[in-house]
Amino acid sequence: MEYMFTLKYRLSGHYDDSDALIERLGAAGCDDALPGIGLTGRLALEFTREADSAADALHSALADVKRALPMAELVEVLPDYVGLTDVAEFMSMSRQNLRKLMTANPGSFPSPVHDGNPSLWHLVDVLGWLESKGYAVDPLAFEISRLAREVNLAKESRRAAVSQAAEWHALVV
Repeated sequence: MEYMFTLKYRLSGHYDDSDALIERLGAAGCDDALPGIGLTGRLALEFTREADSAADALHSALADVKRALPMAELVEVLPDYVGLTDVAEFMSMSRQNLRKLMTANPGSFPSPVHDGNPSLWHLVDVLGWLESKGYAVDPLAFEISRLAREVNLAKESRRAAVSQAAEWHALVV
């Protein structure tokens, strides 16, 4: 099966030569990724990876990048954090239609990760909700967005001090 996802990295000064960077990634097995190096010190890799499962696709891509760029810091795995416009585009519906669904179902629509301007949700939560309402959701996209959320949350939880995490956990759960 073919899985599409994006890995975003922060690069240290060790990777100043973008041509050499692309060569290293290709040699490590990332020839199925479209690299984006628009912002200095940042790298986005848009993968279209063949694998038996979403977990295999994501795991192998993360391992390939780690092998090619051991000093690169993973910033985010996409698709994960999304606004209503992103979800609407993902589902090929209008933003207005999605907003109408959200406002008509305030008790069951997923809570945002960030409730502000813009509000952000985990894509997998909104896709699961839409599927429960009878909308057709691509199972491969659902699975890769679930894994993207898991990796992003694991990355963030690792940043939190263990002693503080236990204290906060009791208050937020």
